[in-house]
Amino acid sequence: MSGATTPAQTTEDDITSEVLQRIQGTPDPRTREIMLSLVTHLHAFVKDVRLTEAEWFEGITFLTDTGQKCNSVRQEFILLSDTLGVSMVVDLIGHRRPAGVTESTVFGPFHRDGAPELANGESMATTDFNGTRAVISGRVLNPSGTPIANALLDVWQANSDGLYDAQLPNHDTLRMRGKYRTDKDGRFVVVTSRPVAYEIPKDGPVGRMLAATNRQAWRPAHVHFVVAADGYEPVTTHLFDAADPRLKAGGDAVFGVKESLVVPFREHVAADTAAAKGAKVNGPFVSVEYDFVLKPVG
Repeated sequence: MSGATTPAQTTEDDITSEVLQRIQGTPDPRTREIMLSLVTHLHAFVKDVRLTEAEWFEGITFLTDTGQKCNSVRQEFILLSDTLGVSMVVDLIGHRRPAGVTESTVFGPFHRDGAPELANGESMATTDFNGTRAVISGRVLNPSGTPIANALLDVWQANSDGLYDAQLPNHDTLRMRGKYRTDKDGRFVVVTSRPVAYEIPKDGPVGRMLAATNRQAWRPAHVHFVVAADGYEPVTTHLFDAADPRLKAGGDAVFGVKESLVVPFREHVAADTAAAKGAKVNGPFVSVEYDFVLKPVG
């Protein structure tokens, strides 16, 4: 036909623009903001690396495998978020704290509800027979140094073989977990085992990703804490053993180490009752003194 024009070919940017246009009608403003940014950055990533169909399908397979690896005691998506550093970025954005307040770090994939509430000085490591006993004591304070009574410390960790209870054959049984409350002076005494470094699970998609990117899977020795009290923002954090060489050799696979959370585990003989803080410990043990400082709500 005389004078006919050839229709313009559809481009990648045309698709991006159309998707963004359709999202504009999202009723909730925050959902709209998130989706617009997600599509913009996701499409930009695909264009930037010139993603092939085979690579795109491999990515879908990877995410499918990640979901299939999740169950009631394992959260592979949290592990993926942790190892990509996303968990720590989200944590830092959501928990900006003034100087002097205890810093937060990753929650991790192994927290479980139902830990028993224990008296100060009572051991949460009654099934861990190979580890060196550790006494972790201190206070929970507000930023001005005033003790906070009846604060709750939810504590958990891997055993001396580097395994959490969810990784053991009888994984329905809670182990290496306890909840402690501060006394009227804000003091607490946790008895556990000295933490050890361990490798995060490598038998799933996250392990494949670490191998493909030539990364190590180790976490330095640490104990998990969530510390909470009425009128204060709870803090999810760790205490790391300063003697662990993996703090410097390759770092933390999930980027959770902060200098303020690295503490010395001091070694003692059994006769050192002062360091034991009244706890009953048999044989040599280690001790840690640490004060958690909470930020008031608002």
